[in-house]
Amino acid sequence: MTVNLEAPDKLLPVRGVRLAACASGIKKKPLTDLVLIELSNDANCSAVFTQNRFRAAPVIIAEKNLAISSPKLLMINSGNANAGTGETGFHDAVTTCEYAAAAIGCDTNQVLPFSTGVIGESLPTRCFEKALPGLVDALETDAWLTAAQGIMTTDTVAKGFSKQFEIDGVTVTLTGIAKGSGMIKPNMATMLSYIATDANIQKDLLSDCLKSSVELSFNSITVDGDTSTNDSCVLIATGQSGAAEINTKDHRYYNTFMIALNEAMQFLAQAIVRDAEGVTKFVEVKVLNAQSYQDAKTVAYTVAHSPLVKTALFASDPNWGRILAAVGRAEIDSLDIDKLAIYLDDVCIVSKGGRDKSYTETAGQQVMSKAEILITIDLSAGHDHASVWTSDLSYDYVKINAEYRT
Repeated sequence: MTVNLEAPDKLLPVRGVRLAACASGIKKKPLTDLVLIELSNDANCSAVFTQNRFRAAPVIIAEKNLAISSPKLLMINSGNANAGTGETGFHDAVTTCEYAAAAIGCDTNQVLPFSTGVIGESLPTRCFEKALPGLVDALETDAWLTAAQGIMTTDTVAKGFSKQFEIDGVTVTLTGIAKGSGMIKPNMATMLSYIATDANIQKDLLSDCLKSSVELSFNSITVDGDTSTNDSCVLIATGQSGAAEINTKDHRYYNTFMIALNEAMQFLAQAIVRDAEGVTKFVEVKVLNAQSYQDAKTVAYTVAHSPLVKTALFASDPNWGRILAAVGRAEIDSLDIDKLAIYLDDVCIVSKGGRDKSYTETAGQQVMSKAEILITIDLSAGHDHASVWTSDLSYDYVKINAEYRT
């Protein structure tokens, strides 16, 4: 079940990027589970990775390879995270990179590996060895949707976004895919996401663009408060559109590019929440008039993480006391409860530290019964703001995760 989310019908090709996907046998069921993304020789690439201390072997190897080489190939498998696997996991990840490099004809350190799935199980390297030569032969420009399907685990729909815009009269394309529906509280990015554009973005600037956009998208969602061992987000700029290079934040088309990138990454991040495990509600927690952006983010996340708030959302129960209590335990110094106001959509539920005089249970119930809900918290402490997107916590979430390995 999703909340107002459907799989894309088509995703636009990006010049300088080819993709392929297949069912290699990694998953127990015969589903697509191995994806290749080939980059043109002159492509710039930047990535951010999970801050979980139990970083999976492919995360560590991908980060190391990206630091010393220009990537030629991104290799993503689903069905097995290759995390918590010790030295064997590192050996297996390197081995699969060697298979991929041999199949496409590049150095091993030009392959960036990514994995998602069950933690603690050995990676079936034989599946890679058998599948990779044919997968390289199958690379094509118009396979973004197939790739989006290939990186799914408990996702119920593929997640993708495409957009075209102009830079100095030249048409530029941006396409991205993502996966994730549980173990979602990124501490950098999302579970797995790959965004590519044929815009010409200077390499160091590309990294700044990614980090800035991640903060407003993948670092602003939560399903269950868990940061994965495998979170990775990659941004690719091939430069093959023919548009002029954007090399500084002062460039006249920098904002044009960032608007498109932020739109793409926020769509993908919100798509993860809309497809959260067991989801029935999509919720934005917006904090206004905070003393700092960090204060706003802290309050928003405190409410969005609260299991009591999330279960009330699932029950469509206007139990505003749970929201009030969550705000009250947010670890910020600037909180003045006498100035606080809280709204469900446009219904004021709390003002001046208590229940608003105009509030009625009927009005609250009408909002909480919706599939999409906006919780607004006005701190009246400054001028900064932030939003976090979250889901409810349902019976099905527990069932899906209780049965995850079966």
